[in-house]
Amino acid sequence: MTIARDLIIGGADRPAKSGRTTSVTSPHTGELYATVAAADTVDVTAAVDAADAAFADWAALSPFERRAVFLRAADLLEAKTEQAVRLMASEVGATAGWAGFNVWLGANILREAAAAITAPRGEVLTAQQPGVLGMAVQQPIGVVAAFAPWNAPIILGVRAVAAPLAAGNTVVLKPSEASPFSAGLFLADILHEAGLPDGVLSVITNDPADAPVIAETLIADERVRAVNFTGSTGVGRIIGTLAAQHLKPAVLELGGKNSVIVLDDADVDYAVAAAAFSVCLNSGQVCMSADRLLVHESLAEEFRTKFAAALTALPTGDPTDPATALGPLMSTAAASRVSELVADAVTDGAKLLAGGGDPNGAHYPATLLTDVPTHARLHYTESFGPVCVIDTFTTDDEAVAKANDTENGLSAGVITENSTHGLRVATRLKTGIVHINDQTIMDEPQAPFGGFKASGYGRFGGRWGIEAFSNTRWVTLATEQAQFPG
Repeated sequence: MTIARDLIIGGADRPAKSGRTTSVTSPHTGELYATVAAADTVDVTAAVDAADAAFADWAALSPFERRAVFLRAADLLEAKTEQAVRLMASEVGATAGWAGFNVWLGANILREAAAAITAPRGEVLTAQQPGVLGMAVQQPIGVVAAFAPWNAPIILGVRAVAAPLAAGNTVVLKPSEASPFSAGLFLADILHEAGLPDGVLSVITNDPADAPVIAETLIADERVRAVNFTGSTGVGRIIGTLAAQHLKPAVLELGGKNSVIVLDDADVDYAVAAAAFSVCLNSGQVCMSADRLLVHESLAEEFRTKFAAALTALPTGDPTDPATALGPLMSTAAASRVSELVADAVTDGAKLLAGGGDPNGAHYPATLLTDVPTHARLHYTESFGPVCVIDTFTTDDEAVAKANDTENGLSAGVITENSTHGLRVATRLKTGIVHINDQTIMDEPQAPFGGFKASGYGRFGGRWGIEAFSNTRWVTLATEQAQFPG
């Protein structure tokens, strides 16, 4: 049975002004799952109207009242875990474990945002003039445009709105066309049920063909004062350019070409388990997924054999089956893209150690390659599938050089039993995130999350997220009359 839904503007469900709708297809079955309203530019303006009208009251609301909304929303989200698991399985092909993790982390992002609302903000400054108190004060910035992707829709939908709302802003959220419910409408319903006032959060859904004009209209509106986007580097460049053209700050969390480095002092069995998790979680459709495994040559033969066996043994298939570890990719087109990257690499001289071949609908097997030449597309392109390349090194210098040989700089893992050795290597990696004696995928709501280079700029998480969506003002208070020359 298909479901249907309108836009959420000003706290109410509203059809698109044009009456148009767009469809959502389930990746696993290929069947129509839902229809949602297809917004036009007039609907975008209406959502900004509502956000602008609601801003003053929301910003002025008692911090304790705002905090209560977030805490209630976190509890409500957890209470709806089973619904969320079903929703993500149908909408984005998520396995039960991945969907459950989305709910757990999404709820904790809301709780961290609640804590940030009443945390100390700003600083007392030293002043040059006698009798003057100087202050750096953080205040809400206004209406925020937020863009949430489909691959971790509940986590990233919550993250897109939590810090801006906690800082006292209002938000217009545009979820991915592939996940309008789990990255948008479902979350807005929870926040409104928790007591979020009307207009503070609006959700715009759209047809994929209209995405460029919807984004441009939203960012160009003079009442929108900041932007956040999580998604591909290619689209992120467009969003960042639009924001810059309109002199608006942006937080961009984009793609990665992430490495797990296995040093010569690593526990091989642990390294295999960690790397398999990093490569295959959510079928490799995580910005932090490991695309490259750099293994010290002394461990390479043992690691290759055990890792290929681990990939081959993964239970694959229906994402609604709790035993499934590797579900479908987002679409048949996504699976075909991954298959083409692998096939091109093999044509260029790479060797398959596990997986490969043609996709089965939206499903693609966990795949391991070696000897991928630098001119192959897969060498530099983010696979965004359950595919990784293994390479070897003999020195730390060589490992660091290979890990840094990418335009991206999001995450890295360094597997070692010697923390000092691991720290020496980690400090030389050009990534916004690095985990010593762990793999590349980790997210905690209190930590600064973001990348370097083409992986974006700005940080979500903790106080860094609040600061990203606040204006910092210099305020002085003279406790005595100043003496002026003349």
